[in-house]
Amino acid sequence: MDELLARHKKETRDLVAATTGMRKQATKSTRKEVLRRIEQMEQDLKDRHERELRELTGEAQEAEEITPEQLLAQMNLSSETPAEKEPAAKTEPKKKRNRQKERLAKREAEFKKLQQEAENEASAQPNLKELELKNIADLCTAARLVQHNITPDGHCLFASIADQLQQRHNITMTVQELRTRAANQIRNDPDTFAPFLFDEDKMEVRNVEEYTDKLETTIMWGGDLEILALAREFDCPISVMMSGRAPLRVNENGQQPELKLVYYQHVFGLGEHYNSLRDMV
Repeated sequence: MDELLARHKKETRDLVAATTGMRKQATKSTRKEVLRRIEQMEQDLKDRHERELRELTGEAQEAEEITPEQLLAQMNLSSETPAEKEPAAKTEPKKKRNRQKERLAKREAEFKKLQQEAENEASAQPNLKELELKNIADLCTAARLVQHNITPDGHCLFASIADQLQQRHNITMTVQELRTRAANQIRNDPDTFAPFLFDEDKMEVRNVEEYTDKLETTIMWGGDLEILALAREFDCPISVMMSGRAPLRVNENGQQPELKLVYYQHVFGLGEHYNSLRDMV
């Protein structure tokens, strides 16, 4: 029982920390969906904890539990002869404790306490969303760059590079064409890209064909691997501005004009995001 309760407490604290971060990162347009998702996550965890607790304690067995008063009454009745029996005095029935209900109420109180503690802790932390926005705005001003906003979805990296190619190379490419170009670069030179395909969970290199098929045919998010592949494809450097870190620069020996992107980690509720950086006019 102690082991189960300790695990439940840890899972509750982890969930509270995760949902607090989700609330802080939600934008005006995504807040409703984020809050709905948080409510569902909390209810799912609560339901699972209650089910596991019932399975461990045996709710059905508890329902049949006999109180000491009932046991004593049964013993007295069985020891009496018919002649000895007297009309039983009318007594008020003793209300049985619902221990399962008490446990669940206690757990609910613990969950609310943990949630409040996590919210208090989160409120004391710096607002990463606001900090990231300010840092990147300052970096853009210093570099005389302006952001061209890209829709935050699984295609944002490729859409940002498409905008950069149009602005700096006068090349028009669709998102799908860029996905195919990146996939072909990886397929044709797997040794160069193998370090990016290492799966730390499985401790092995992911299958190149499976990865590139997914890259080409789904809305899988792009990252450093795809940036390098497209930098080599178009023989140009690509730089990625980031808050609190030096810019990432890949393929610095490329001969064509540099493509410039900005990377967000905290601002968008869906997670990581890329925008295109155009020169200030």
